[in-house]
Amino acid sequence: MSLTLSIIIFGVATLVIVVAGTALTRYADQLADKTGLGEALVGAVFLGGVTSIAGIITSVSAAYNNHPELAISNAIGGIAAQTLFLSIADITYRKVNLEHASASLTNLMQGVLLIGLLTLVLLGVASPNYTLFNIHPISITIIIAYLLGTRMISMAKEKPMWNPKITLSTVEDTPDQENIKKTKMSHLIIKFVLLSILVGFSGYAIGISGINISDATALSEGFVGSIFTAVATSLPELIVTLAAVRQKALALAVGNIIGGNSFDVLFVAFSDIAYQDGSILHNITTYQSFLVPMTMLMASILIMGLLLRQRKGIGNIGWESALIILIFMLGNVILYAFF
Repeated sequence: MSLTLSIIIFGVATLVIVVAGTALTRYADQLADKTGLGEALVGAVFLGGVTSIAGIITSVSAAYNNHPELAISNAIGGIAAQTLFLSIADITYRKVNLEHASASLTNLMQGVLLIGLLTLVLLGVASPNYTLFNIHPISITIIIAYLLGTRMISMAKEKPMWNPKITLSTVEDTPDQENIKKTKMSHLIIKFVLLSILVGFSGYAIGISGINISDATALSEGFVGSIFTAVATSLPELIVTLAAVRQKALALAVGNIIGGNSFDVLFVAFSDIAYQDGSILHNITTYQSFLVPMTMLMASILIMGLLLRQRKGIGNIGWESALIILIFMLGNVILYAFF
């Protein structure tokens, strides 16, 4: 694929995601009302999974083709990029700090689950190089932990033991009765699935064209994975999140990012399964070893912001959004300059 064709495909796929992602967000909001699952859980599980298709394909194909650094950097770099996108969404929501307005127990638990899953990745890197059927036991543990964690979050949504304080600036996740009455579940599911497929293929096109564009440079696999392919394959999350903010579905917007990030840690496990030369966790460099805790730091700051719920902050955004932007920029400068 030529560079010109790659740029054209990248642009067209991005445009498709802008249009389809906006509609997908609307249907996801209706699905949250119709099923009673809530915006945060639908955003985390359904939207987060759909918008992660491109990232999964990129990481797994890179691992299968013996590019472990690219696979892991794309997975973890995507989580860092998507956390940054939430700060961008905070900038676009001018009324109040987004983390204040979107208070949700589900999103808090998703954030804690994310840090736990990233901790498992670090444990896998530091553990003995042992594999079972060519797969590290930690990779299986990550999958199990994600499923159990998601189940616990669903149970907490049904019978919450903690609730955020409701303020005048809080946009509560309350079901829209018009959505429930006028929307047919079968039609809603069909539209959601079709748009999900469209967004998924467009995200895949962005990932492939992004790789081709980055191949024209002399950058390392780690840097290409954490910046170019990670940001490219994470564009669906950005578009969907901004669309959700415009539609005032704030819990859905935050849930799409945090829940999608938890799902993205599974990229590491899937990449380990696809990798043919032992455990992928023991074939990465200090670049990825720096990237994982950097991402954990960004996630922990986000959780602190969700708990503190500052109304106004630096440049009319929360302190956590400003700090996340700073850490992302500074961290990537360090990665580029010293690794």
